[in-house]
Amino acid sequence: MNAAEAQDVKYLLLQKNDQYRALAEQHHQLDDQLHRYIDRYYLSPSEQIEEVTLKKRKLAVKDQMEALAREYLQRQS
Repeated sequence: MNAAEAQDVKYLLLQKNDQYRALAEQHHQLDDQLHRYIDRYYLSPSEQIEEVTLKKRKLAVKDQMEALAREYLQRQS
């Protein structure tokens, strides 16, 4: 799957798949939360832990989104 096909699948899933749409919204919210920490010059130890936790959660959500996209493509083949 090339980049253009991947974008097409993601767009289609955003339109038609409630689970994918919910994951995309969660990913966006985690990104917003993460930017509170990324934009700061200094983080306390607890803030550093929270930043790492947010990054891991965001990556896990992204992995779930990618899995849904792969499943969709397999069903279409």
